[in-house]
Amino acid sequence: MRGDEARVVAAFCAHLEADGWAVEREVNHVDVTATRRGQTLYAEAKGRTSSVGLDVDTLYGQLLRRVPDEASDSILGVVVPELGVTAALRVPEWVRTRLRVHVWSVAEDGDVRLVWSPR
Repeated sequence: MRGDEARVVAAFCAHLEADGWAVEREVNHVDVTATRRGQTLYAEAKGRTSSVGLDVDTLYGQLLRRVPDEASDSILGVVVPELGVTAALRVPEWVRTRLRVHVWSVAEDGDVRLVWSPR
């Protein structure tokens, strides 16, 4: 992981652990894999970059390609710095809902916030 992405991943993992998730990093090329009470979360993260929109588009592709077949009931996570939220929400809501994609933001101070989740 390069630069700011490491900060985003570290903050997100700490947030999950504080919420009772067992967290692993870089499992089968997925940035974060976490489990809690029989539920699994697969998440990809991006840090601050000069091309945040393009990098968030890349994140979605990486997430969808790297999730294992047996993950059909799992949560998918998109984790971005605050400045990437608009780009993360460009994927239509119906797509995020059907794929169970949750979007989290990470502030400069490391505060993590769930920005969007399926109903």
